[in-house]
Amino acid sequence: MKRDPYVDRWLEGKPAEPVLRRVRDVVMCADTRMGEYLKYGTVQFAYNGDFANFVQHDKKTATLMFNRGAKIQGNFPHLEGTGPSARFMRFADLDEVDALTAELAKIVVAWCDMMAPRAKVVPVKKPGR
Repeated sequence: MKRDPYVDRWLEGKPAEPVLRRVRDVVMCADTRMGEYLKYGTVQFAYNGDFANFVQHDKKTATLMFNRGAKIQGNFPHLEGTGPSARFMRFADLDEVDALTAELAKIVVAWCDMMAPRAKVVPVKKPGR
């Protein structure tokens, strides 16, 4: 997992630093295609487009906003929101991050799969057939 040193510094001293770091670890470890950087004053996770970022990061809890969360295919019961685009996942503490780790990891993989260019499969013809 590639870690951006600017992101490390951004996390330092935040009220929810342990929660933010654990959420970051889940996102970054779920799929090697995922990357991170700072954008608009917060951590942005991305793969072939912006995926999610921390919002309301000055609190003791962590909220991850999935920029185009409504488009992610799958059953993710802890994604909140009903609008046409954004979805949210909230984490009160480290126990909640642990409880939602599997679901968050599946969301990351679903995003990466959705955004990955599909390779065209060409059948191989065997000689003499």
